[in-house]
Amino acid sequence: MSENNNIVKGYCFGTAEDAEIARQEEKKIEYLEQHMDLGKPENMLLVYKKAIESRVFVTPIGWEYLKRLQKELNKRPDLAEEVPPVALYTVFAHRVGDDIRVPEPRIQEKNKSNTKKGLVTSIILNVVLVLAVCFMFYIAYTSEHPNVLNYKRNLVNKYAQWEQELSEREKEIREKERNLMIDE
Repeated sequence: MSENNNIVKGYCFGTAEDAEIARQEEKKIEYLEQHMDLGKPENMLLVYKKAIESRVFVTPIGWEYLKRLQKELNKRPDLAEEVPPVALYTVFAHRVGDDIRVPEPRIQEKNKSNTKKGLVTSIILNVVLVLAVCFMFYIAYTSEHPNVLNYKRNLVNKYAQWEQELSEREKEIREKERNLMIDE
């Protein structure tokens, strides 16, 4: 699949499955938006808490929606204390013992020696390919069979050969005619 299929609402997901989960969350959000009464903050709070407890949203798409609901609920002074934080249920740094190990970036810096070796290899391969192409042109040009490179020369040679054969035959025929006429 192409990388564009992994992009949802400005987020590029690592796999098509994650992108599909995000698309499903978009549909859930649309459904909630259509069916939730925004005029009743109690309903909003109930949906918000249920979404966090049930772990309905697991991608940044859903987290953004929960954060938006949280902001709306925090605007109401009577509900501000009841609004729990958005729970992500994910780990961003891997722990080994007491040390925190941050995952390495997916794109690693290229080593200069690898780049230099690659450049040398590329140049050698290009030279070999150019020589192979030149050799193929040489074979095609010197071939006796007509092709794009030597068709004119081969056709001229072929017609010249026919003309020479015809001239020789004509000469033989004239000689035989002379012999026949003289003999009679």
